[in-house]
Amino acid sequence: MKIVQQWKQDDSDFIRKKVIEHNMTKLPDELKTPNEDISFVIRNDLEEIIGGITANMFWHHMHIEFLWVDESVRGKGYGRTLLQKVESFAIDKGCRFIYLDTFSFQAPQFYKNNGYEVFGEIKDHRKGFNQYFLHKKFDI
Repeated sequence: MKIVQQWKQDDSDFIRKKVIEHNMTKLPDELKTPNEDISFVIRNDLEEIIGGITANMFWHHMHIEFLWVDESVRGKGYGRTLLQKVESFAIDKGCRFIYLDTFSFQAPQFYKNNGYEVFGEIKDHRKGFNQYFLHKKFDI
């Protein structure tokens, strides 16, 4: 037996799959839902990506992984629109809540302004910056 430091996407996917398989053996059937990756992308007239949101959905909740809008179009409501798209998708799929994390230099106020509540914080996660964990519950 040996332990090797490396990064291989296939190995990472295998480990993730095995954790999910284990978790599924512990859950009642009504909680078992497919593990689904979701994204919405904004493209300009040249078909270049100028914004997007990625998320993962399972067990009746959604985790927002990344939300990005190009600086050239920030402040025009695209971030809010992407957030609304993923929220509508989550609600349509029966998710009870969405959660995410963001740093103090990123967008905690943006999420708060869109109805998300802080449920955790790591102060000085990187010296001088805090990491926030936020969620938004749905009435489902």
